[in-house]
Amino acid sequence: MDGTKITLRPRKKARIEIIPLIDVIFFLLATFVLFTLSLNRIQSVEVNLPVASPPPPPGTPIPEIVNLQVSSDGSLFWNREAIEMDELPVRIATYKSQEKDPKVLVSGDEKARFGTTVLVLDELRKAGIEKFSVETKTRATGK
Repeated sequence: MDGTKITLRPRKKARIEIIPLIDVIFFLLATFVLFTLSLNRIQSVEVNLPVASPPPPPGTPIPEIVNLQVSSDGSLFWNREAIEMDELPVRIATYKSQEKDPKVLVSGDEKARFGTTVLVLDELRKAGIEKFSVETKTRATGK
């Protein structure tokens, strides 16, 4: 050994360079500003929201809703009373003349035929009854 000394250079301390961070922040800021300026105004559709109406005063008669059920064998039930298809137009016309605001609920049992239900809906349309609902769950026949 000839006594050669190895000298190590002193390590530099790690530093956080602030200028590149400022550059990145300004780039992001400029990007967001340009992006928001390039947005078009959002087009919207005007919606008329429903307004709650007060309940009717006590003693006001509640309008009757007729339950018209179609069964699997094609027979009809008018509020649980069995009727024939031939009676339906007369019953609907009578009901419409007696009620100021006629409403009908059309329902069916488990195996009700679609064709018979369509005939019932056609009769309602012919009579001019516009407020009717079709029940989506099945009921027992005549219920």
